[in-house]
Amino acid sequence: ETLQRIVSTLVNKNDEIHNFIDMLNHTITNVQVNSSNAISELDEEFDGLYSVLHEMKGSMASTIQQEEARKIQALQDQLSQCSRALESSEELLELAVQSLDIKNPVELLEVENIGWIVTVASAFRLSLKPKVSDSMTHMMVDFALEKRMLQAVKFLPVPKAPEIDVAACLVADNCITISWRMPEEDSRIDHFVLEYRKTNFDGLPRLKGEQRWELVDYIKATQYTLSGLRFDTKYMNLRVQACNKAVAGEYSDPVTLETKAFVFSLDSTSSHLNLKVEDTYVEWDPTGGKGQEKIKGKENKNSNTASPKRSTNSPRASARGSRDRFAGESYTVLGDTAVESGQHYWEVRAQKDCKSYSVGVTYRNPGKFDQLGKTNSSWCIHINNWLQTTFSAKHNNKAKTLDIPVPDRIGVYCDFDGGQLSFYNASSKALLHTFRTKFTQPLLPGFMIWCGGLTVTTGLQVPSAVKTLQKSENGLGGSTSSLNNVA
Repeated sequence: ETLQRIVSTLVNKNDEIHNFIDMLNHTITNVQVNSSNAISELDEEFDGLYSVLHEMKGSMASTIQQEEARKIQALQDQLSQCSRALESSEELLELAVQSLDIKNPVELLEVENIGWIVTVASAFRLSLKPKVSDSMTHMMVDFALEKRMLQAVKFLPVPKAPEIDVAACLVADNCITISWRMPEEDSRIDHFVLEYRKTNFDGLPRLKGEQRWELVDYIKATQYTLSGLRFDTKYMNLRVQACNKAVAGEYSDPVTLETKAFVFSLDSTSSHLNLKVEDTYVEWDPTGGKGQEKIKGKENKNSNTASPKRSTNSPRASARGSRDRFAGESYTVLGDTAVESGQHYWEVRAQKDCKSYSVGVTYRNPGKFDQLGKTNSSWCIHINNWLQTTFSAKHNNKAKTLDIPVPDRIGVYCDFDGGQLSFYNASSKALLHTFRTKFTQPLLPGFMIWCGGLTVTTGLQVPSAVKTLQKSENGLGGSTSSLNNVA
């Protein structure tokens, strides 16, 4: 036995070493590939820089050429003016010289206005200073600062791992708000990445048996709220990483937040044959479930093993107990998980063409012909849309009419320990009705449906608005005393 343990230990150690060697070889390959990728990205960055410099050089050279053309054009215009003035001045000079040789007074009188002609000559109005200078020093550049900046270019530092502030994290209303901070100020951080995944394990994440990480990218702030979640596991793992323009840092140490909520499915094994049942949906079937039974029979014939979900050894199966199917006019289906303590909440939405349905709770093992609200062990609200709409609360075969509009979604709040069952408008959280009693047995969610369908939403926490209303209602005292059952 000792040798067998030694052999087993050596075999395990050899396997570990082999796996580690494979991992090292894989890491070496990854280093080579990632190095080649880094060089390629470096070439791309420098090519981009060269392209920018080449574009800037072309633009600035074009500006110098435009300045050159402007100055040459101005000087050529001035040169043309000077040439014309010089030509006119030479003609006047020749005329003046010829006038010096005139001796005849009569001929001299003919040219006596030569002084006026010289006075108005363009040569005397011409500026003999160039309009523009030949200097181009204003088009010079100095890249000394830019050279120093380029020489200072280094690889971007890898951002440090953020630190999640667990005390500032909040889990409420099926939302998770997570806050974090950087261990030191880093102006190069561009954005953050948040990853989360559901788990039933407390503490650090495990490698095996875990769901994949869900990702939220490009978060600019150091806080983020995940909303509209369904809490169908006990916990949520969360981690954050910081990213700059080029590289992502290490992930923060993951945190595990509790997200426990009431989760159940509809128990098709004991539902009425006139109901077609899925996990969270039930629909009235006028064919009497014959088609459904054929399908189930075929599945059972082709399957040698029972479904793990419907295993009789599961906690949910034990909650159901051994019951016959509902029959007669009890078109009922129950949840497969019992409420035995604590505060719980779930919601129900009916199809618009639904003729009649009830939503409530019941003790385990009701009679196969029992209807919700017509026994002393069940409580519900009932909606009847046949001919005219009626809305009532039922218990122990007594009904109280509710003179309020029927909401699209109904929220069910059950405080087992406090002996309270309340129904709410799930959208506005307005209270519809409250039963007060002392529950003496575990409760199962119950649903009755005729001509239509119901969708059940579970994995919901008790909404904050409902908690506030419960405190207010408890302070004011209970209504519906005629339907309260004190055991």
